Amino acid sequence: MTSNDHPILVSAEEGLQRLMDGNARFLNGTARFPTVRKDVLAAMASEQHPYATIIGCSDSRVPPELVFDANFGELFVIRVAGNVLSPEIAGTLQYAGVHLKTPLFLVLGHENCGAIHAALDVKFRNAAVPARIELLLQSILPALEEIDAYAEPAIQVEQAVEANVRWTMRQIAESAEGRFRAAEGVYKLVGAVFEIATGRVRLLEQHA
Repeated sequence: MTSNDHPILVSAEEGLQRLMDGNARFLNGTARFPTVRKDVLAAMASEQHPYATIIGCSDSRVPPELVFDANFGELFVIRVAGNVLSPEIAGTLQYAGVHLKTPLFLVLGHENCGAIHAALDVKFRNAAVPARIELLLQSILPALEEIDAYAEPAIQVEQAVEANVRWTMRQIAESAEGRFRAAEGVYKLVGAVFEIATGRVRLLEQHA
């Protein structure tokens, strides 16, 4: 853990560029950190200064540290099925904002997400799921209000993955902490989708 009064060393814009540069290295096979570097860990044993907080899915195919070719201490990663926002996730985000002061917050969805498939099955096909999974899916269903019930299943999933990322972003932006950080002028909230088949991270266009 670290104190809450350290300076911001990397701007949100620079942080986002670092993420996308790392994804480019990941794509072309020139990742810089393929092995554990104990000297790096030892140097940061007493504190951390991540430049980005990432809310991603728990899917085993989407590890943010690898996807963005990031070193130890660079990313504060929160992973939960469907990259949803629960009270526990919100509390972790607040810690990242208040204590770590990361300037960049990235919500990272991914193609062919199992949680999205399940939520669509519940919404459009009256699927039954275990109680705990149903509770998780309740956090996704509000994002699916504008999904076309008559679209092809593959199109529904593609649209729903992006809609769910935007729904999580909206909840963060509208929270008291999100509004406060936005007013500070050093905070950036970005959405993206990881394309598993190619390894590319696609940034979502910002809606007004």
